[in-house]
Amino acid sequence: MPGMKSPKVILITGGSSGIGFDAARTLARRGHKVYAASRRVDAMEPLRTDGVIPIRLDITVAEDRRKCVERVIAAEGHIDVLVNNAGYGYFGAVENVTEDEARAQLEVNLFGLAELCRLVLPHMRMQRSGRIVNVSSVAGRTVLYFGGWYHVSKYAVEALSDAMRMELKPFGITVSLVEPGGIRTSWGTIAAEHLRESSLGTPYEKDALNEAALMEKGYTSNFLSDPKVVTRSIRRATEARRPRVRYHCGLGSCLMLVLHAILPARWWDAMLRGAVRTVGPKCRRK
Repeated sequence: MPGMKSPKVILITGGSSGIGFDAARTLARRGHKVYAASRRVDAMEPLRTDGVIPIRLDITVAEDRRKCVERVIAAEGHIDVLVNNAGYGYFGAVENVTEDEARAQLEVNLFGLAELCRLVLPHMRMQRSGRIVNVSSVAGRTVLYFGGWYHVSKYAVEALSDAMRMELKPFGITVSLVEPGGIRTSWGTIAAEHLRESSLGTPYEKDALNEAALMEKGYTSNFLSDPKVVTRSIRRATEARRPRVRYHCGLGSCLMLVLHAILPARWWDAMLRGAVRTVGPKCRRK
């Protein structure tokens, strides 16, 4: 394929829908050997027509993680790229999100990611090359209303990735972060439903329901960016001769980072609360 570098063996998590599904298909069509991992193996079956190999993976289960990596190594002898894409958002006031829910989100978004890195790194170090691509979010550098625990997980992914990038450079292993903004996937509607669940009957209910309606409206419209823009960043991080440290993509990704950097904290807070209290009610009435 024109412009194509040598084919790579790629393991991508969260491959059953949205960004992960599209990225797995695109990378396979570009000639790479792609293994897509998710709990929902049946949802990945259509990817087989493009040569993608589905693997069952519950990223929170140590045995699943071990078997997933061992299967790829047994079949290919090496792993060139690990794309940590699996993740989800549980929104709610910090006071309302239970300890179990907070821990579950960290298990998926952070600890599962870190443990997969731990499993592939000895193989990459042995071959003196490899790439880790962690799909984070602008949520790892900004904070939205009622997103506390989700943001904790994404901020942690940012810090972990920065630390690994420095540690792994001597071994020829690169670490890139992909930081999407507003992307049109089911993520937002799921997070909105979680926000409703955690807020009903609490002092936060009114604003939380407005925020949930606002999220649902945005994530079911054509206003947000297509998942393909994230796939493009993942592809670049996978194929570039010198991959970037960070890739920003999707609606508002750069604007949000700039505003968060230049606005006083109270202005940022007021802007988000204002949107929830003026636009949110309109979304609920529609």
